[in-house]
Amino acid sequence: MVPEIGNFALILALSLAICQAVLPLVGAHRGDAAMMGVARSAALGQFLFVAVAFGCLTWAFLSDDFSVRYVASHSQLALPTLYKVSAVWGAHEGSLLLWILILAAWTVAVARFSAGVPEAFSARVIGVLGILAVGFLLFALLTSNPFDRLTPPVADGGDLNPLLQDPGLAIHPPLLYIGYVGFSVAFAFAIAAMISGDLDRSWAKWTRPWTTLSWMFLTLGIALGSWWAYYELGWGGWWFWDAVENASFMPWLIGTALIHSLAVTERRGLFKSWTLLLAITAFSLSLLGTFLVRSGIIVSVHAFATDPTRGYFILGFLAVVVVGALILYAWRAPSLDSDAGFGLLSRETFLLLNNVLLVVATAVVLFGTLSPLIVEMTTGGKISMGPPWFNFAFLIPTIPLIILMGMGMLVVWRKQDTNSWLRQLRIPAAIAVVLGVVIPAFVYGRMSLMLFVGCASAAWIFVVALLPVIRSLRREKGSAGITRGALGMSVAHTGMALFVIGVTIVSAFGVESDRSLTPGQSIEVAGYEFEMSELRSDVQGPNFSAIEAAIDIRKDGEYIATVRPQKRRYLVQQSLMTEAGIHAGLDKDLFVALGDSLGNNAWSVRIQYKPLIRLIWLGALVMALGGLIAVSDRRYRVNVREKAAAADRTAEAAV
Repeated sequence: MVPEIGNFALILALSLAICQAVLPLVGAHRGDAAMMGVARSAALGQFLFVAVAFGCLTWAFLSDDFSVRYVASHSQLALPTLYKVSAVWGAHEGSLLLWILILAAWTVAVARFSAGVPEAFSARVIGVLGILAVGFLLFALLTSNPFDRLTPPVADGGDLNPLLQDPGLAIHPPLLYIGYVGFSVAFAFAIAAMISGDLDRSWAKWTRPWTTLSWMFLTLGIALGSWWAYYELGWGGWWFWDAVENASFMPWLIGTALIHSLAVTERRGLFKSWTLLLAITAFSLSLLGTFLVRSGIIVSVHAFATDPTRGYFILGFLAVVVVGALILYAWRAPSLDSDAGFGLLSRETFLLLNNVLLVVATAVVLFGTLSPLIVEMTTGGKISMGPPWFNFAFLIPTIPLIILMGMGMLVVWRKQDTNSWLRQLRIPAAIAVVLGVVIPAFVYGRMSLMLFVGCASAAWIFVVALLPVIRSLRREKGSAGITRGALGMSVAHTGMALFVIGVTIVSAFGVESDRSLTPGQSIEVAGYEFEMSELRSDVQGPNFSAIEAAIDIRKDGEYIATVRPQKRRYLVQQSLMTEAGIHAGLDKDLFVALGDSLGNNAWSVRIQYKPLIRLIWLGALVMALGGLIAVSDRRYRVNVREKAAAADRTAEAAV
């Protein structure tokens, strides 16, 4: 009965989504307050019914209801409770339902916290989000219903994919989806602005905090996914340029460009057309990622589905959304000119160059991701665009982007005096050059051009990011300090510096060794001694058995730690999984993974020394923190009553 309730709840949610998509838009066009008033109620109702459906599916997993096909395929009796809950979104149907739930939650948030936005504009935004909800709900009900019954039911399920039996599944997809789906809000604001013609600075101000929040969650989601892949797959890497990884990275790049472009539009009323196009592109790339994951056209550990029918539906939906948005954009574009000007040396110029390079970087990733697929579909041949190609091609726009990032933070709006700007550059540039030499040559004992570029770039970003904070602290008492928006920018750029230095050092000085070990034997890697002190074959988990090695780590004869890598066999699917043993520290990771049995009690072992790899994920966390600080800026929290009072004063003055 519970699955039927969930299915009926989805049907009711679709009905409300249709109301949400139609009535507010018509009401805004006619100026009908009653029809516009439906927007918030319909959005809340849709969210509640989707939440009921999601709760019903969760209950089906917790109660081991193997009469539900989706539950029978992705759970089993012995599966731990945490994984039963996270298995709800561990495959296509449930992850799509999570997507719909998050979209409904974003819509409710917009309805709740857009009281300062004009009623007609807010109604249009919620109406556009309703159109998107209709598309995804139809997708779920017609091609991907998670409540389909299995007749007859089975006694036990087929188990969750062993790759997903990790706490990361409980956090990574929700964070990623909140970021993905959040760009629908920026998209909806852009569409509403183009429909209404209200393309002044206000819509950029209303859109910017929602975009920053989405970017923040997407940053966290990508970082957590990278960390999960690092320790779970047994390979010790943090990014593989996998097609699905790229599918999340491309919206992040465009979202970064969108945040900066919105800043210019909000502050100076410039780049309106460009900002609108970026908002459309960010959400379009999110939909493209959905297509890649669920169409079956790629083979990836991240892919959810292999049904081409579902791929056709998403592709059609993507085409309708993108083409419709671009037609509307083409209609409004001629009216988006601005009379405001800016000098060649100005913050506007650097932010524009920043945007161009971010778009070029996105184009590089898009080309590398889709080219093999296009070649295979058109010619039947195969080409490889692996990590070496991506690493080289992506650096071409990235290096000038980093340099310009620092330069742009030291210029003012409209026009900067050249001499004063050059004076400001001297100290950060000198520090960057010095650290670019000192860190690799004196700390790690090696020097190369790429090491210098990486370390100098990180130092450059870090120093320049700190300057606004330092200047604020030096101001006299009573003077205006740094705003939260500016502080958030500094923190986010500091996170980027940490990320760059982490990538540079681990790429240059990381050591990897594949060796053979037997109990009692030791080997030396990167100055550390690794001894297999014990090998157990009787380790039992809730739904797996494992072989576990105890690896003692020493340096210069002094004991450091013991790690316990495992080779697990999951009982239902009979899948083998590698569980790495990691001795973690801020300065380094010592990574050990069991490979295959070589006979005579010998095992292949992968041992890696990873200096400063933690800075990669710490940098991402700091970037996300910067986004959170920026969103908390007072100008996005102005009390509605203050706005109303200001409007009243303006009206009285006009009389």
